[in-house]
Amino acid sequence: MCGICGIAWAQSAAPPPTLLIEEMNRTLQHRGPDDEGYYRGSQAHLGMRRLSIIDLETGDQPLRNEDGALWLVFNGELYNYRQLRHQLQQAGHQFQTNSDSEVILHAYEAWGVDCLQRFNGMFAFALWDDRERRLWLARDRLGIKPLYYWSDGRSLVFGSELKAILANPAVPTALDMVALDQFLTLEYIPAPRTLFEGICKLPAGHWLSFEQGRLRLQSYWEPAPGPIPAGENEQVERLRELIASAVQMQLVSDVPLGAFLSGGIDSSTVVAFMNGQGKGPVPTFSIGFKEATYNELPYAEVVAQQFGADHQVEIVQSDAVDLAAQLVRHMDEPLADFSIFPTYLVSQLARRSVKVALSGDGGDELFGGYDTYVAQQMSRYYRWLPEPLRRTYLPALVARARPRPEKKGLVNKTKRFVEGEALPGHLQHTRWMIFLNEDDRKHLYRPHLYRSLNGNAATTVLERYFQQAAHLDPLAQQQYVDIKTYLVDDILTKVDRMSMAVSLEVRVPLLDHRIVEFALALPASQKLQRGQTKLILRRAMQGILPDAVLQKPKEGFSIPLKQWLCGPLRPMMADLLSADSVRRRDYFVPQTVAQWMAEHLEGRANHSHRLWALMVLELWHRQLLDGRKTHALVEPAIEL
Repeated sequence: MCGICGIAWAQSAAPPPTLLIEEMNRTLQHRGPDDEGYYRGSQAHLGMRRLSIIDLETGDQPLRNEDGALWLVFNGELYNYRQLRHQLQQAGHQFQTNSDSEVILHAYEAWGVDCLQRFNGMFAFALWDDRERRLWLARDRLGIKPLYYWSDGRSLVFGSELKAILANPAVPTALDMVALDQFLTLEYIPAPRTLFEGICKLPAGHWLSFEQGRLRLQSYWEPAPGPIPAGENEQVERLRELIASAVQMQLVSDVPLGAFLSGGIDSSTVVAFMNGQGKGPVPTFSIGFKEATYNELPYAEVVAQQFGADHQVEIVQSDAVDLAAQLVRHMDEPLADFSIFPTYLVSQLARRSVKVALSGDGGDELFGGYDTYVAQQMSRYYRWLPEPLRRTYLPALVARARPRPEKKGLVNKTKRFVEGEALPGHLQHTRWMIFLNEDDRKHLYRPHLYRSLNGNAATTVLERYFQQAAHLDPLAQQQYVDIKTYLVDDILTKVDRMSMAVSLEVRVPLLDHRIVEFALALPASQKLQRGQTKLILRRAMQGILPDAVLQKPKEGFSIPLKQWLCGPLRPMMADLLSADSVRRRDYFVPQTVAQWMAEHLEGRANHSHRLWALMVLELWHRQLLDGRKTHALVEPAIEL
């Protein structure tokens, strides 16, 4: 696992300052504290920071091929590198290291860009072809590892994080207002946009080439249904085989590894298949809360006991909010997902014992685990109610109900359901993942900001993906949209940044592309039926996981932020969202922000999602833009 960065330029362009690549690389030190390396050529500079996981002795980067025509910097892991290495050796390729990175060089020599179809792993890499004067960037199928780039037509700058690109003073920092609207509406920014105009995320499953100023962006993989057995029993057995294969492949490591264990079915499944691999008790790590409705530790402890895991636990205290400024800095661009707190803390806990952890992320998207999928099913019955009742009386009634302090509960879920039902039906389940409606935007945005959107809806990207998946059944459409947006640009981004903040590599075996293709091909009834989620996964794990885990409802990995905003986070909120702060940015109407704060503090409404997003944006502004300086972008050391 590493951080990578670089610059390539056309022959006619002026080369960058010699030390610039070192400045860029320095911003990624937290991603790779073990080593650094550079390549400096006549039209490209590459840099990397290494977290040593495989081939500790000879796996240094950048790597070159035999004649020095190809140079590579690589972030991630190829889980099937040993099989590919054998194939390439059989074809006559000579290897100088035992690393998975060198396999990429020889695979490119043998198969060109089609080598990506043969890789099973999580990765982002840059390969400089000195003969062709071409830079080739690629990102794994699901976007588990990040990669950003910027180009002005003469040069291209890339990096694992935005900080590396912003270390280049030639890169402008004008804000993309459509991306700003997307962030406040969705809590994340879907690829390829970032909050900066012109700086892009390389989309998952894509590669990009830069040759003498010419850019070419190409998709090499799309989430699509794959082959599945005909019978339900055979499908259950095939799922077990796929998960066992993915977990076994992802246990390859030359350093200690463990697993996150939340107590949910996904992480418990991963731990179950890690057990018995002949490496002793599995180290597992859990985060708990004092607030009972947020705490899943009892379930995690039952699983750990059943499989004899070496289980370690930490209870989140409300003083963890002191981390807020630090965690936002690590996010690079705003992300308003509350669960950055427990994700960081469980990563910090794990890093004290291991260098690699396996996670259960992806199970909800693949097997219909989210409440939003259930809400979309319920919507069919809700529409039977008379329209005046749905559109007027029920919304007015639930609006008067005060939110409850528990995590979910009947009142909170009813309020959220009715709010989502008021949004356009073609947005399907994403209606319950939207936190600003059109009326909110008109009241919150200053007139110049609202006009600058030119009618662009934050949900346009979701609508486009729904259209692309129109040939699938409705549930598979929803899963496709989540894989292309929420999974990659919220969940996986959060996990990458929070784990890399403490130099921990996190692997996600349920997102093996073979499992993704299998899950999309399953009939909806195998995943979700009458409010019961993850049916096939529950059947596959029957008799393996404790019944208590198999029968528990989805809880989610979150924190009691709505209470914290009224308590320990209140002074920070008052500072970040003061009338003076809001006026200084000139994006929002101060009175609207003040009204939301007052309603939340008085318990009349739960505005935690909106307020936290606004707080994150202001923190981000202060940290990355106010008085922008290269040295300020370097991450501070984090005490483990």
